[in-house]
Amino acid sequence: MKKRGLIASCLVAITLLAGCGNNNNVKDESKKDTQSKSNYPVTIHNYTKAEGATTYKKKDQVFKKAPKRIVATTRPVAELLLHLGLKNKIVGVGGSFGAPDKSVEKDYASLKILSKSYIGKEVALGANPDIIIGRGGLFDNADWGVGTSDKLNDMGINTYILNSSIPGGTYNSIYEDIDNLGKIFNVQDKAKEFSDTLKARQKKITSKLSKIKETQTFAYLHMSDPKDVSVYSAYNETFFNNAFNMIKLKNIFENEKGNVSVETLVKANPDVLIVLNWENDADKVKKALLANPKLSSMKAIKNKQVYAVDYNYLFGYSYDTIDGIEQLAKEMHPNLFK
Repeated sequence: MKKRGLIASCLVAITLLAGCGNNNNVKDESKKDTQSKSNYPVTIHNYTKAEGATTYKKKDQVFKKAPKRIVATTRPVAELLLHLGLKNKIVGVGGSFGAPDKSVEKDYASLKILSKSYIGKEVALGANPDIIIGRGGLFDNADWGVGTSDKLNDMGINTYILNSSIPGGTYNSIYEDIDNLGKIFNVQDKAKEFSDTLKARQKKITSKLSKIKETQTFAYLHMSDPKDVSVYSAYNETFFNNAFNMIKLKNIFENEKGNVSVETLVKANPDVLIVLNWENDADKVKKALLANPKLSSMKAIKNKQVYAVDYNYLFGYSYDTIDGIEQLAKEMHPNLFK
């Protein structure tokens, strides 16, 4: 009898302890839910621009809860979201081209690609998003645009335009974007972790680049046809120009508003030429430029200072631009990376 009584007493005690444990778990989960809900509503200071306009106006985006269905307008945007642990919320990706981030390549391969090219509004809306995230230039009513922020907001769809992609944006604007996305999706810890990793990497690279004493001038040729020499001034492309400043390169045409002719390019005579690497056709383009008699008097041609950079590193307005800058630095200054 004593043995039975002892077993019964133990069972009662265990049941009570288990009950207490369950109550604590319920309280913990309840606390987590309360904390999660207490983060909302979240107001993020962002931007909008009218159809066909180039000037952005400030516009707040208010989030009553974390968005559940994201459309990313480009590959770099989707890859950024993957680093924040948002894979299961991405319902569609447009502009799926350019150099991949190999650290998230496996997750990216599982995403729904809406188009290899930029997507229009109809395709974007077909994914039934509650938020569209991308660079400012793609928020327009055009075949290559997802619609203006104002129109999308009127339809109940939030938007987030990357700060890095609007005039005034720099590489450091990416950290503000990461912080904002962390708040929008309530993944602040992930956002801080990624930012810290990125900042450490940027510091390491820029430390090596600081040994470059001389600033050189460059011009960017936006061309994939070797026969068609096309200069892009990148006027008001502050992110683009700031990224090249890291490697002590100054865009010789950054203050040029209009078209730049080949004659003007030859007369300006920059130290370096940067060409677009589009689908690995850069070697063909570089070879044609070096053999072009119209350019033969230029320093960059004589010294064979012609380098290629992937499109996403140039105009992705995302964290991976540092990859392109590092690759370019290694090619231009190999001794700094021994």
